[in-house]
Amino acid sequence: MPARFTYSRWDGTQTGFSLDAEGILDELTDDLLYHGDLNAALRRLMRDGMTDPDGNQIEGLRDMMQRIRDRKKELEESGDLGGVYSEIADALKDIIDEERHAVENSVREAEASGDERRADTARDAAMERNFRLDMMPNDLAGMVREMQSYDFESSEAQQRFEELMDKLRQEMMQQFVDQMSEGMQNMSPEDMARMKDMMAALNGMIEAREQGEDPQFEKFMEQFGDFFPENPQTLDELLENMAKRMQAMQALMDSLTPEQRSQMQQLSEQLMEDMDLNWQVQQLSEKLQSMFPQQGQGEGYNFRGEPSMDMQQAMDAMQEMGELSEMEGMLRQATNPAQLAEVDIDKVRQMLGEEAANSMERLAEMTKMLEEAGLINLKEGKMELTPRGLRAIGNNALRQLFNNLSKDKFGQHRIARDGSGHERTYDSKPYEFGDPFRLDLQRTIRNAISRNGSGTPVKLSPEDFEIERTEHNTRSSTVLMIDLSMSMPMRGNFVPAKKVAMALHSLISSQFPRDYLGLVGFSETAHIMTHEQLPEVSWDLAYGTNMQHGLRLARQLLARQTGTKQIIMITDGEPTAHITQSGDVYFNYPPVRETVEATLREAMRCTKDNITINTFVLDATGPLRHFIEQMAQVNHGRAFFTTPETLGDYVLVDFLENRRRTSRAR
Repeated sequence: MPARFTYSRWDGTQTGFSLDAEGILDELTDDLLYHGDLNAALRRLMRDGMTDPDGNQIEGLRDMMQRIRDRKKELEESGDLGGVYSEIADALKDIIDEERHAVENSVREAEASGDERRADTARDAAMERNFRLDMMPNDLAGMVREMQSYDFESSEAQQRFEELMDKLRQEMMQQFVDQMSEGMQNMSPEDMARMKDMMAALNGMIEAREQGEDPQFEKFMEQFGDFFPENPQTLDELLENMAKRMQAMQALMDSLTPEQRSQMQQLSEQLMEDMDLNWQVQQLSEKLQSMFPQQGQGEGYNFRGEPSMDMQQAMDAMQEMGELSEMEGMLRQATNPAQLAEVDIDKVRQMLGEEAANSMERLAEMTKMLEEAGLINLKEGKMELTPRGLRAIGNNALRQLFNNLSKDKFGQHRIARDGSGHERTYDSKPYEFGDPFRLDLQRTIRNAISRNGSGTPVKLSPEDFEIERTEHNTRSSTVLMIDLSMSMPMRGNFVPAKKVAMALHSLISSQFPRDYLGLVGFSETAHIMTHEQLPEVSWDLAYGTNMQHGLRLARQLLARQTGTKQIIMITDGEPTAHITQSGDVYFNYPPVRETVEATLREAMRCTKDNITINTFVLDATGPLRHFIEQMAQVNHGRAFFTTPETLGDYVLVDFLENRRRTSRAR
């Protein structure tokens, strides 16, 4: 069934054309022409983003990384990590205050009983307890150590202390297991024993895999899966999640003051006093650090907000900080859009929003779209333009330039007259005396049969003869000389000149395929270029404008061609270099007489070989204008003094007008 299309009046609700490979390449054109590096152009597009045909902004990595930095700053200003330390210290002080009140109440009750012996015993016990409370160390670890061996008067204070220790043990263990695990919410001594078993089994799995054995991950998850409600599907996924939490805990420690850090480390050691559990945790930590070295290093943050954070809030902030830093590092290291496919889009959506996630998806698709369209391919780890991509770049440049021209300036290559020539028109005419005898046998026999009727032999007479019509056809041979000296990019002339070269090649190859176009770049010296090299050609890091050498190479290229011959030279500088008789390069600025004369002699050789030199001059100064006029007088060519904005108009219009004049002359 043929394709069917439905058309309707635009009412503002329809969407425009979606982003395609041609649109991406069009966006890359100027950058590619300027730097001559497809991979660098893709990186810059990925970094800066673009606007699609619908007018929607595709956010670049630079904006995304700025979002990440803004979010990290917001987190740092959301609270004070001192609350992690002070929360524990304040809780311990409250427990001590509650114990002191209980001691005082005990003495008061004993004295009120009237039993002097009981009162004495209560006062002695109170003196001992108050002495231990008064001598309690100021540091957290020392305070916890003393209270663990303290004989509480208050059962409520003792219960609060034990609950605080259980809570801290759970929070310390959350660096390894998910904080939402039901097994971590209300951990009993039996749960701690099961935690120890889980750690031992996990270390056993790692060792089994290191020895080439089956770690039996599924069996482990059946037994201990409740510790990991995020439901990891592989051992690597489980270990990576644990490594990230370990990194968050380390980042928390690194963000505390040195004194607080020391106290928290000692407190952690006391809370994890079970020797076997300590050993299992240490073994797992070492293995995780060796397996994920990039996540084993904590990164301290400067939390400077006013609200005090508790341990849970601090761990949440640290984990988000770690994920933001990881994403920022991945985006910074991405060298082409294809690598963005590895980024977790759901995580981007969660952390940076829907707009960033949509932009990330579209950026990741760009390389694939260009490859599937046949515009680029991957060669030895680098992206390169295919022949189709080269043509597309040229067509883009040509289209951009012709958009600036009025339609009546673009004419066909062919002239209207028929007659003797080189190409068939697939039409015929009755033979007339003097016509080339290019007999159209089919039509001639048909004329004879129409006149005499069917039957054999077929008798021919002169009035039956029809000959093939041909059209006049002209051929033009052109060499484009492009100035590649440092002044071209410095003055903003390089991209317009290169775009003209791409457009001219596209025009000739598509409209005038029989024509010849050669390319010569010149700076301190000149060199011949191919059309395939043109997109990657950059300016030379050398001083000098060697027109003489460029004209010589162009003349040598045209010596092997036929038809009307011309050189189109684009430059913004005077001739400051030439090749001496000994073959050396001579450079001097300002130009010396020897260089000017050597260049004019080469122009005269072009004149003798019937080669016209048409020069397009950018940013013409007085001396440059004078020299170009001299060369035009010697060669009988033309000089155009133009700007980067109008260079393409001048070159293409002149080329087409010259082709029409040549055709008429033939």
